[in-house]
Parts: sequence; structure tokens; C-alpha cells
Amino acid sequence: MSVLLEVKNLKKYFKTKRGSLHAVDGIDFKINKGETLGLVGESGCGKSTTGRVVLKLIEATDGEVFFEGKDVLKFNKKETSNFRENAQFVFQDPFASLNPRMSVSEIIAEPLIINKKCANKQELIKRVRELMDIVGLASALENVYPHELDGGRRQRIGIARALALNPQFIVQDEPVSALDVSIQAQILNLMEDLQKEMGLTYLFISHDLGVIKHMSNNIAVMYLGKIVEMSDYKTMFSDPQHPYTKALLSAIPIPDPGLKRERIILEGDVPSPINPPPGCRFYGRCFARKDECKDIDPELTEIYPGKFVACHLCKKNG
Repeated sequence: MSVLLEVKNLKKYFKTKRGSLHAVDGIDFKINKGETLGLVGESGCGKSTTGRVVLKLIEATDGEVFFEGKDVLKFNKKETSNFRENAQFVFQDPFASLNPRMSVSEIIAEPLIINKKCANKQELIKRVRELMDIVGLASALENVYPHELDGGRRQRIGIARALALNPQFIVQDEPVSALDVSIQAQILNLMEDLQKEMGLTYLFISHDLGVIKHMSNNIAVMYLGKIVEMSDYKTMFSDPQHPYTKALLSAIPIPDPGLKRERIILEGDVPSPINPPPGCRFYGRCFARKDECKDIDPELTEIYPGKFVACHLCKKNG
């Protein structure tokens, strides 16, 4: 399967009064066409910033983002405009991301009008209704405003708008975290169906491991600006290697009350991402740390085929 998106040594630093905030600090990953990479981690670890930098919504500090073999970060204005037709974003808050002064049909039509995708008004109306039907929005909602709808329908509007220009790649930034559980399932199933029907490729960002497991082919675990573990979803859950991944998985609720899992409670606080110290970012909270972890930052290494871990405790097989 061919690679659609490849990220190399991507960095995003923000200047603050206290120093440089390392939001994303040298990460690498690939996403194959038609597949989903789940990016998971605690709030503030840099997941959403990664998605925004990949789509050039904010400028990267360093690194490379290859889309179909071309470096997005070096695109000029016209190339960036063409790229954004192929790469879209679904935001976390389905209310804040929609213009409250525009109706459902106007919101969905906006990218079509801006990019001059319809020859006349009749063609525009037809395309908007087609998109509404694709995401399960009744035609009776055409002239309704976002504040009149529930969270699930609002998020369907956001998805319809993202699909308007027939993209190949969509960044999903916690798209169901603001929704009720029953509505979450509907939206996740919709996104799965759309992926199969249209051959879409997703970067799916979430802090919910259950959602990530359901949606992803491969999973990358992020901690304080760095990817600490990456593999296919089955291996991630059956053979977690990094202490942080083990702690995350131990916190997943088990639906069977007869089964018990040893919960790993992390002690200490998450260190500041502003001018972080040398060594492993997880050192202060790690239950298995060694002396070398304090001073030497571990590299993301393939310890066996398909399993990448950034930890001094995990040695490469062979």
C-alpha cells in the first residue's frame, strides 16, 4: 500500500515570556492511503498542534511534511490552496467551528463558492443537498442555524463541509469528544463508512483509547511533544512496551466486572514543555526509570518489525 502522508522530524515551538514552548518536538510517522493513524495522548501533549501544522494551518518551526511525495511546508500560495482541497480538518467543537450567522446550507456551500466548484446556483444547491444526504442530514434542515441543532447534527455539518471539495486526507481532531456516547457511535460509524466508500485517509486525534482502537489501523502514542510508541492497533493493545503506554492502557474500563486489571497510577506532575530538560520527558513520572533516562533522550527505535518505541528499557531484538 502506498504512503499518502509522511512526516519527518516535525517541530513546532511557540515563543513565550518564559522561553520556548516545545509543543511538537521532532516527530516522525507515515499514513498509507485509505488508512487511519490514531494519535493519542493526554491533553497538552501536542496532538492538535500536530494536526494543524500538518495542514499548514499554523507554520512549522522545522521538519518536513510530504503529501504524495511533495513537501507541503515548501508550497507557495497557489500550491497550498490546491493542497487544502485535498486535505481538510474536522474540529473538536462542532458549535465553535460553525458560523452562527450562516444556515446549514450556507455553511456547506461556502467552500464550494470560494473554490468556484459549481457553475451555477442550481448546481450548487444540488451539491449541497447531496453532501447533506451523504452525512445523514435531512433536507428540511437546509435553512436551520447551528444553535437550533444538537451536537451530533452540528458535527455532521462539519463533516459535510470537509467533504465538499472531495479531499483525500482529513485530520479528525477529537471529533466526538464533545458528544454524548450514543451520538459518538453514530458519528464514528459514519466516518468509517465514508472512509470505505470514498477511500479517505485519516489522522484521527483523540485521548480516548477505546475510540482510537475502533477507528485506527496504526496508533502513535504522544507524550509532551514526542511520539513514545507506535505500531498497528492490535500490537499496541496486546504488547505495549513504553511505561506510559502501559499506564494508559491500564486505565481503560473493563465492561466485565468479573475481570480485573492491575491499574498503574502515575505519580508526579507532567513537566513543563517550556525549555524541557535533557533526557526522557517521562522520567519524573516513570515507575521503571533508570539513571540514563535522566540525561539521555531515547530515540524512537524499531525494536521488532512494526513496533517503534522511545525507551531505554526497550532493546531492539537481535
